[in-house]
Amino acid sequence: MSKKKRCFLTLLLITYYLLLIFPGSLHAQNIFSRRGDDITMKVAVIGPGDELYFWWGHIGLVVEDNISGRAWFFDWGVFSFDNDNFFLDFAFGRPVYSCMVSTAEVSYNAYFQTNRDIVLYTLDLPAERKEAILLAAEINMLPENRDYIYHHFDDNCATRIRDIIDLALEGQFKAEYGDMPSRFTLRQHVRRHTWFNPFFDWLLNFWMGQVIDRPITVWDDMFLPSEIGMRINGFIYIDPDGRDRQLVSGVEIINRSENRPVVLILPRIQWPRNFLVGLLFSGFLVLLSFIMGKTKVFRVFLGLVQSALGFLLGIAGSMLFFMTFFSDHDYTFENINILFVNPLFLATIPLGIILGFSANEKKRLRAVKLLSAFWIYVFLGGLVTMLIKIFPAFYQQNQVTQVMLLPLALVMIFILTKLGKWLGKNAQLRLY
Repeated sequence: MSKKKRCFLTLLLITYYLLLIFPGSLHAQNIFSRRGDDITMKVAVIGPGDELYFWWGHIGLVVEDNISGRAWFFDWGVFSFDNDNFFLDFAFGRPVYSCMVSTAEVSYNAYFQTNRDIVLYTLDLPAERKEAILLAAEINMLPENRDYIYHHFDDNCATRIRDIIDLALEGQFKAEYGDMPSRFTLRQHVRRHTWFNPFFDWLLNFWMGQVIDRPITVWDDMFLPSEIGMRINGFIYIDPDGRDRQLVSGVEIINRSENRPVVLILPRIQWPRNFLVGLLFSGFLVLLSFIMGKTKVFRVFLGLVQSALGFLLGIAGSMLFFMTFFSDHDYTFENINILFVNPLFLATIPLGIILGFSANEKKRLRAVKLLSAFWIYVFLGGLVTMLIKIFPAFYQQNQVTQVMLLPLALVMIFILTKLGKWLGKNAQLRLY
């Protein structure tokens, strides 16, 4: 065989492989039977995964060709960290996700290996409705349409499938749920999935603003894949012949995860846990101040605590400031936490170092006074955010931040005031 023929055969095999693995690049008539009667459609609801961005689960549309026996998984939640500018786009609230299609077997195996639930809901639709769903999915997969700006609540893998189902039902799905009040707010839905990790549970709720505390509808609930599964199962619609018809004809569980945190049916009230953490840490500092408050060891320890808090809360506050004023993360807007946790915390890093390690008494005393004034500001800012909640326009469920920081701020004011008096008195004695 000539070299030219070998190259041609290799190219032909590669092309054939690509067409099998990436059918979205083909016109669908080369993949599926075009008759709706020969197609089985299923909604695949995937449970939470290990990584933070998988905690809310996933969803896909499965199309099974009953003639060829092949099945395809349409996925609206594809992204890659390797994409150019992914992290920059994410930081500014403009992450680009894609719609892709692969074999169902490959997709299922990926979720088997990552220990995730897989539940399939078979849709009972007339042939022409299944053809409409397939056409809408194929249009989404076209190169000019497959990329979109992802939004956690308004435009994601779940809302795309929700909208396609509504399209197939000619608006009956949204007519049923578009005005029905939700049982939760968006924040409560988030916390149902983050409760098991105290750090990220606190951090995500610290960053999210008042918008996710407002009343929503069941339609809005379906930014979560599990909510779509719950709502389509048992949904009754009127088919083209005017008869009532169950949307889902069967539910199949093909994988159950093991030893994974459950998604709560009801969100937990988390502020008591944060309040306890704040009280214990504050009480520990008070106890140390009484036992060894006039020693160098305590002064160094207190300085390190100030700097560590300044670093952690300063970073969190700086990111909130950035997302509020410079990004498109609209669910972080109108966040009253910024009144008392913001980039100003970064200023306590050098002040804490001066307090703990400077040999200059005047600098230490100045650092103590500035730190004391700063914590007074934090306490008053936190107090204001509690008082303005009586006005509906300022209501925000930020108790987890308030109850943790307000006791700490009071204790810091007490300790620093006490330390400042002792340092000032000590400096005067040295003058005489």
